[in-house]
Amino acid sequence: MDMASSTLATAEVSSAKIVVRDLTVRYGSTLALDRVALDVGDRQVTALIGPSGCGKSTFLRCLNRMNDHIRNIRIEGSVSLDGVSIYDAAVDPVELRRRVGMVFQKSNPFPKSIFDNVAFGPRVHGLRDRVELREIVERSLRQAALWDEVKDRLDRSALDLSGGQQQRLCIARALAVEPDVLLMDEPASALDPIATAKIEELIHELKTQYTIVIVTHNMQQAARVSDTTAYFYLGRLVEVGPTEQIFTNPSRPETEDYVTGRFG
Repeated sequence: MDMASSTLATAEVSSAKIVVRDLTVRYGSTLALDRVALDVGDRQVTALIGPSGCGKSTFLRCLNRMNDHIRNIRIEGSVSLDGVSIYDAAVDPVELRRRVGMVFQKSNPFPKSIFDNVAFGPRVHGLRDRVELREIVERSLRQAALWDEVKDRLDRSALDLSGGQQQRLCIARALAVEPDVLLMDEPASALDPIATAKIEELIHELKTQYTIVIVTHNMQQAARVSDTTAYFYLGRLVEVGPTEQIFTNPSRPETEDYVTGRFG
């Protein structure tokens, strides 16, 4: 490789926050992901689409090692964050999950106050100063577009919030530990259209500071919020590209069948 192409290759690698190569996942004898390769752009929204059971959530959970706890799972290939392999023995999974936060399909606030939910992560990481914690809680709730709605009841139970507010609280809780990446597994699937619109608006705002990977069954949502879309089917990454291209001019007939509703 000559110097010019070497420099180009370095530039291409450095523009991706997460680089996945030949990722293969088996649950016992079941093949869940088959040699998936994908670059996740820095401070962009990457949407993962495809029918149920195609490997989207498995792939998402590989990005912060949430699959480590599953019995009989075998993971091969490589996943790197900022050029460092996250499956290296020297990598602390707890620190990895601080840097790569996760928001689940069903909002899961702790049965604690709104304040204590957001302060939970910083406290786990050793922060005890009440003034600093208040600053983090306010900043995180503002980032999650929730501050104005809850600022006068921070000591009330998080379980008193509406479903949409609970989901934004879970986003605030993830942001409180200052991650680099936010993984979202169908974050709006249980919400009404108004709450869903707020989550989508929030995603647009957050991508100026964070790299976001979102799994969604809602193709209109993928089209609205993402920069890049990846179509998965039966554990394979069929096609990935700029979202507008995937939805208007996909290169693979399987992708076209899915996004036009002829399949799935």
